[in-house]
Amino acid sequence: MKMFIRSLMLLLMCCASLTQAADTGWLRNAQNSHAEVRLRSASLGDEQQLLLDIRLQPGWKTYWRTPGEGGVAPEIRWQTPDVKANWFWPAPARFDVSGLTTQGYKGDITLPIMLDKVAGATLAGTLTLSTCSDVCILTDFPFRLDLTQAASSDFARDYALAMGQIPAERGLTDQLDASFINGELQIRAQRQGGWTQPALFFDYPQGSMLAAPQINVQGDTLSARVAVTDEWGEAAPDLRGKTLSLVVADAGMAQQSSVTIGAQPLVADSGAQTLWSVVLLALLGGLILNLMPCVLPVLAIKLSSLVQQQGQTRRQTRQQFLASSAGILFSFLLLAAVMTGLRLSGQALGWGIQFQSSGFLLAMVLVMFLFTASLFDLLHFRLPSGLNTRLATQGGNGLLGHFGQGAFATLLATPCSAPFLGTAVAYALTAPLPQLWVLFAALGIGMSLPWLLVAALPGLARCLPRPGRWMVHLRTLLGLFMLLATFWLITLLIPHWGETFALILSGILLLVMCAWLVQRRALHQAAVVFISLTLVGAAFLITRIAPEEETLDWQPLTEAAINQALEQDKRVFVDVTADWCITCKVNKSRVLNQPDVRAALKADDVVLLRGDWTQPDPAIGEFLRRRDRVAIPFNQIYGPALPHGHILSPLLSREAVISTLSEAKK
Repeated sequence: MKMFIRSLMLLLMCCASLTQAADTGWLRNAQNSHAEVRLRSASLGDEQQLLLDIRLQPGWKTYWRTPGEGGVAPEIRWQTPDVKANWFWPAPARFDVSGLTTQGYKGDITLPIMLDKVAGATLAGTLTLSTCSDVCILTDFPFRLDLTQAASSDFARDYALAMGQIPAERGLTDQLDASFINGELQIRAQRQGGWTQPALFFDYPQGSMLAAPQINVQGDTLSARVAVTDEWGEAAPDLRGKTLSLVVADAGMAQQSSVTIGAQPLVADSGAQTLWSVVLLALLGGLILNLMPCVLPVLAIKLSSLVQQQGQTRRQTRQQFLASSAGILFSFLLLAAVMTGLRLSGQALGWGIQFQSSGFLLAMVLVMFLFTASLFDLLHFRLPSGLNTRLATQGGNGLLGHFGQGAFATLLATPCSAPFLGTAVAYALTAPLPQLWVLFAALGIGMSLPWLLVAALPGLARCLPRPGRWMVHLRTLLGLFMLLATFWLITLLIPHWGETFALILSGILLLVMCAWLVQRRALHQAAVVFISLTLVGAAFLITRIAPEEETLDWQPLTEAAINQALEQDKRVFVDVTADWCITCKVNKSRVLNQPDVRAALKADDVVLLRGDWTQPDPAIGEFLRRRDRVAIPFNQIYGPALPHGHILSPLLSREAVISTLSEAKK
């Protein structure tokens, strides 16, 4: 209100007094066709008023007095001697691009400037303006104002309107506090009547960089956490006792404030609550992982294990399932150790990224083929007699084998991102290392819950029919499933070594398996394997040779492409996928290739961006990390009504895709 009254008084005074004004007209630079500027001036007593008008093309921006992690604030180098300028800045907007946060303006903006009385009849200087889109341009605009020109009829009104956009010194917050706790800036603001769309913009304390604030509103209280680093992105400097200058904005109102940074916590520490909620998500994610489509070979191992329980004691059944559970938990803890090592070495992290390695895939093909041979009763894994006797005397018949089944189940399950799993893993990979280990242990316990249930109630394993010939047929079926999974792994080698290598390797393994079965006089099994895999191979070749039905216009995924589409008021559908991601293929077949979804994705204002993570790609890993995700599939929808994007569930549904695309419109 005070600022409004001041602006009104300035308007009346300007209209009532004799003024002298000057206008450069719109200035342009041949090196920058995306921006033009104009300077206007009028005298008021001993002060000289100046308006800097900036006009930007769509998609371009310039910067506030504190640009943030990139950009340069507008600056004038005066040629007229002894000029003292006081700039006034409207509340900016925040732009988060490529992991950097900046503060500035888009479109048309007017900056009022107050000068001490200028000696002489000329005001001259050079305006340096930084403008950015996909690239940034630093442009000089030399200017000269003739202060003897006649007054402009609309200058006084424009100056008053521009001053009316400047944040007031009070009126928005009832109380404002700031503290610095463990490398984090905490802010708490009270406002009677509550908050609508609050935003915070900072003048960075000397030697520090501030990330975008994480704002939470509860009733009349706004609380925010702001990560702090030094200018090199390293450890945060101590801000206690320093003065923080900031603008608090909400629903068209803004307030310029300064507050001394204290040392008392202002934001309730919800770390423990958050950790326990994520632990619950980890348990659920691990449990649901048993039902994901990429766990078909794991189910085969489990069913085979159940079959082998016939005729055994309850104690043996319990020990075997506990051993399998221990294998699952061990594997998750081993993954935690690997992730810890990668984090400490600064390497990329991701759930299932081992499937990007051709060496890992080839080793998995061999292991899967050996498991298949075991299910067809062609190969028996035997332990050394001493170890076998020791295990038997301790009451566990082949406990190491059951332990290995659990460990192998975990290894094969990692290409999937089950509901809740992505959130839990993302939190774990960014949390302190002790919490990472806790959450991976919770994932292991969640996945082993069905095994632990059988261990607790061994009678469940005896619900199967009595041993008989059906067990031979079941083992043949499970062996066939395992062999199909082996050939699926071979297809993942195509991006690394080509189709020729994959076909040769598939043919060799098929011939070896059939010859092995014929030698053992298992002719019916050999026939089943040969016919089944021949049909599957033929279907695969047909799909590779036949023209694809895919007619969607997918473009490469980049942050710049998202920003460009949003600037054109278009909607964006993001799809991060990989050949080794079974859930991704299920989403494509069950949702994305359905006629109604395809029709929605083909709309003129929809831009389709796809990232392929089949092979290592640091850009995609960084893209996911910025969104607190480390697993795929990943799908996100942007639009004029969803400028920050809406992340969809890992298991897509037609209704969710279509409705979210509709919500993204203006």
